[in-house]
Amino acid sequence: MKELSEAEWHVLESLWEEAPKVGSRIAADLSERKGWSRSTTLTMLRRMTEKKLIACDNSGSMKTYTPLVHREEAVKKETESFLDRVYHGSVSMMLNGFVKKQKLKPEEIEELRQILEQAEDENER
Repeated sequence: MKELSEAEWHVLESLWEEAPKVGSRIAADLSERKGWSRSTTLTMLRRMTEKKLIACDNSGSMKTYTPLVHREEAVKKETESFLDRVYHGSVSMMLNGFVKKQKLKPEEIEELRQILEQAEDENER
């Protein structure tokens, strides 16, 4: 999967919330959330269908769209890209940057400990 543009993310977010979804409903969502015109949304739907990011079913009275990209897959790809681009692939550098910028609540610290312990257990296997 290629990296998604910001606009493609917006369309997919609408579809991940509910799919299949008719084009007019997607246009209404994106008009409300992003101020997009109907024509902008329809252009994005056409392009994303051509790129095989979404599927279009026009067998009914209205075109319906379904995502072909799973949210988890897209999030993983975006996270890897961000980590590589900004932190040269270093998870510890990223966490250090976040922790220094924001005070963590005790429950967040405990959650991070649990994540690290789980990662350590998985590495030992």
